[in-house]
Amino acid sequence: MRTVPDTVARITRLKSGKAEPAQPRNRLFALTNFGSNPGALKAKCYLPKSLAKKPALVVVLHGCTQIPADYDAGSGWSKMADEHGFALLYPQQVRDNNGNLCFNWFLSDDIGRDKGEALSIRQMIGTMVSRHKLASERVYVTGLSAGGAMANVLLATYPDVFAGGAIIAGLPYGTASTVSGAFERMRGHGIPKSRELRAGLRAASPHTGPWPTLSVWYGTGDSTVAEANARAIVEQWRGVHDVASAPAVTDTVDGQTRKVWRDADGRDRIALYSIHDMGHGLPLNVASGYGKSGPYMLDVGISSTVHIAQSWGLTRKPASGRRRKAAAKPISARVMPADRSSPRDDKIRKAIDYALRATGLKR
Repeated sequence: MRTVPDTVARITRLKSGKAEPAQPRNRLFALTNFGSNPGALKAKCYLPKSLAKKPALVVVLHGCTQIPADYDAGSGWSKMADEHGFALLYPQQVRDNNGNLCFNWFLSDDIGRDKGEALSIRQMIGTMVSRHKLASERVYVTGLSAGGAMANVLLATYPDVFAGGAIIAGLPYGTASTVSGAFERMRGHGIPKSRELRAGLRAASPHTGPWPTLSVWYGTGDSTVAEANARAIVEQWRGVHDVASAPAVTDTVDGQTRKVWRDADGRDRIALYSIHDMGHGLPLNVASGYGKSGPYMLDVGISSTVHIAQSWGLTRKPASGRRRKAAAKPISARVMPADRSSPRDDKIRKAIDYALRATGLKR
């Protein structure tokens, strides 16, 4: 929320015809000295000015051709972190590893537990948690496209590290080992059967549970990563969560279809969001106040950032979109009689009056 001086300055600029100063594009800073880094990755991170009690860590993995700064600006994660007091880690691919800046989600040397890129990211997480006193039981991971596939790699190889994950336009774990195979899986060709998918997940680590919760997001108009991959991810994870083949709930969220699989105790374990006609990218609702549209950042009326953060219990208060709905109550719903005003109302009225007078809009 803007303070009165901020509001005065803004109105003055608008009245004079001057544009507001540009916001810094890159809010992230480098994370260094995080371990042996066998995957030769870089890392950026973000810490809000005020961390919550037992602060969570969200690991965010960019897609091909992207860099952390652009992904953060588009997704709105650091703004969400400012409001709710959690930390962010952005692993960063480099061209020496992959010319298109894709995480190597399909190379055996990078997707095994304690190997390559997967281990590098695990080392980054350990460093962030210890260095900034974050809650080790509140670590989450999300990613888009190749980043979504690498998020699934991390969830599969280090399920003991993560409380939850969100895979956006990603792929199931362990289904390709070459570049050509990766492209085939992206097109939806040659995806293993359910039993093989589940066996690959269980073999990725010695973990016995509990397993991270999962949400999967895809656009029905995605011509880069076929819809079959989203269904395969759900099938891959149904076994470890011991949920039925049919979802327990099918509903509509912000105009889009959501299916939820629940365990025997009625807890949500897997959610599948189907975004109608959306192409390849991150689903956003810019009107929510989080993120901005751009390449692979798609304003489709539903904010994956908002819903993912809420599902992980990261929001200390309702997100912007929710607040607007709550504020839309008719005046008649107010308890206070119309002919009386509270001290809070007086303060607000005086603040507005001060702002108008200070900018010359009221005499």
